[in-house]
Amino acid sequence: MRWKQNDSSPAGGNRRRRLIAAAGLTAFVLAMAAICLMAGKPMLTLLSDPDRFRDWVDERGLWGRLAFVGMMAVQIIAAMIPGEPLEIAAGYAFGAVEGTALCLLGALIGGAAVFLAVRRFGRRAVEAFFPAEKIDALPLLKNGRRLERWLFVVFLFPGTPKDLLTYCAGLTHMRLGRWLALSVVGRIPSVITSTIGGDALGAGSYGLAALVFGVTLLLCGAGLVVYRRMNGKGGKKHAPSDDRG
Repeated sequence: MRWKQNDSSPAGGNRRRRLIAAAGLTAFVLAMAAICLMAGKPMLTLLSDPDRFRDWVDERGLWGRLAFVGMMAVQIIAAMIPGEPLEIAAGYAFGAVEGTALCLLGALIGGAAVFLAVRRFGRRAVEAFFPAEKIDALPLLKNGRRLERWLFVVFLFPGTPKDLLTYCAGLTHMRLGRWLALSVVGRIPSVITSTIGGDALGAGSYGLAALVFGVTLLLCGAGLVVYRRMNGKGGKKHAPSDDRG
């Protein structure tokens, strides 16, 4: 009678790890799809009516603020959901100062979740949301000495591909704490312009709102120019390394 050999070889261990990683990545992608379906559409529907959103928040007090932080975190994780409507709604409902603080807290939570997921599942987690050619077109992520400075500068400008960079940051050498500090502080200018514009809309200062949004559009254009120039100086287009599965 033959006994089944226990697969304890290195190849068997690697196979099990790949299966576990694949199952975890599949669960992650399915969870993000579920979030988009269940939270994304209702979120955008609510935000399309600023007065209704402000009433919704006021009725719930602290829970309304916590719910908004959760919405902002979901927006960071589910990269397909645009962030600008949330930021404008935050200014409209909470004012510029509190709205900015809530947006940044949500970005901190969502950014940490994305970073840790990419560290666990590697490049496959990024490719679940972005095509390989977009990832490969980020040579600035290969420059170790200038990486942190470049990422910080890119995050300072509105209109730059922050969602893509948030996912790709987990493929670099940076530590979680360093990444969160750079990305959250770097988001402040673009977030605060949106919340100031939303606050002005809520106060009926339409001229100020138009001015703020006009300046934001100019900054978006400048940000795209800066991003393309910085990205173009990275040399050859190599994909970020993936040594995490």
